[in-house]
Amino acid sequence: MTLKAVIFDAGNTLMLVNYGVVVEALGAEGWDVEEAAVREAEYRARVRLDQVLARRHSTEAPEIFRTYMRFVCEEIDVPWDEAAERALGRIAAYHRVHNLWDRLNPQAQTVLEMLRDRGLTLGMISNSNGWVERLVMENGLRPYFHFVLDSRLIGVEKPDPRIFQIALDRLGIDPAEALYIGDLYSIDVVGSRAAGMRAILLDPAGLWDHVDCPKARDLSEAADLILKQIGAGLPRPWAG
Repeated sequence: MTLKAVIFDAGNTLMLVNYGVVVEALGAEGWDVEEAAVREAEYRARVRLDQVLARRHSTEAPEIFRTYMRFVCEEIDVPWDEAAERALGRIAAYHRVHNLWDRLNPQAQTVLEMLRDRGLTLGMISNSNGWVERLVMENGLRPYFHFVLDSRLIGVEKPDPRIFQIALDRLGIDPAEALYIGDLYSIDVVGSRAAGMRAILLDPAGLWDHVDCPKARDLSEAADLILKQIGAGLPRPWAG
């Protein structure tokens, strides 16, 4: 069946972690770390976090954010002690006011324009804190999207297939005509597939070889995968 729509995650997909906030918070406690090191650590922490989320924990629960940051610290050899907890407090305070995922992916606008110009309808589904629409508006992305669904406002979180079905209903298309792009297997791939959609997992560091879905290093590679198939639809293995 021909692909008609591409739906994106927000955090770690179109919007990226503000690694500078993490560096500054750790620096205030005496650790001298580079943004590049934090970024690579976050990629590894993401895989570990997915194993926790697979047990059906909410991505928006405070303890999940704490676990995520603990994994990041462990991956850069920062001990999880009282000083790390204080650093977490600074990071969490920033997140409450600004959202830690407030840096625009530099590939985002180019990729969105490319897909839109090929006739695809675009949407967004995010497990978020109620601010994702504001973030995409502030970063100039809102005009690209037919809809933006924020789990806090909808009342349903990924991987629950109901939030994907809400998106499909708004699009008025069959599940097999839509594809979802995200960064967490247990949340994004499992959830979208449960709704009958296709999925691509973003794997920037090549750490997800153990999962059974199409993967792309970045948004540009994901777009290339889509555009190569768009004329004839997306046969297996895309359908999962």
